[in-house]
Amino acid sequence: MKKKAEKLSKSAELRSQLATVSTVILSTFQGITVEQDTKLRRSVEAAGGHYEVVKNTVAERAAAGTPTEGLLKNLKGTNSIAYTMTDPVALAKILTKVAKEVPAFQFRAGFVEGRVISIQEINQLALLPSKEELISKIMFLLNAPAQRTATALAALPRNLAVVTSEAVKAGKFAGGAVVEAAPAVTPAPEAVPASAPAASPEPEPAQ
Repeated sequence: MKKKAEKLSKSAELRSQLATVSTVILSTFQGITVEQDTKLRRSVEAAGGHYEVVKNTVAERAAAGTPTEGLLKNLKGTNSIAYTMTDPVALAKILTKVAKEVPAFQFRAGFVEGRVISIQEINQLALLPSKEELISKIMFLLNAPAQRTATALAALPRNLAVVTSEAVKAGKFAGGAVVEAAPAVTPAPEAVPASAPAASPEPEPAQ
């Protein structure tokens, strides 16, 4: 009875987790060492996930009625699951790396965003950029134009002051408008009056 109660409790606990996860990767671990198992658990937890070895009956009972039911139905052999509520790519990257380093750790299938995926699809998922990498790229693309705009706006007052100063020095401002200086006009020389004709001598009286 005690073992049955423990299985039911474990099944209920796992069910609450499986009802909210976005990703579950089913694998076999036969032949994995304790050291390798410990390293695997820590790596998965570092990626925001959880890893545990499961009894087939417990896993099937926990998954019944959840989106992961199709993945954890009719299990055979020794099985473990790794699941996460956050980034499926980060989890796939960690597990793919472990599978390469530890031949005893092998994928069986996976569940991502509502559908069961194959081993090949798990490997393809691991090749995608992680959520953190995507956010970093997006922030770079968003910040680069903003930084250039901010730099240009900051330079406006300084550039305007320089242009205004040069315009004032050049005499470009007069009464609020730009006035072209009129060309200098040389005054015409004053007219010299013409000399009056000499008067004719008066005739002398006759004697």
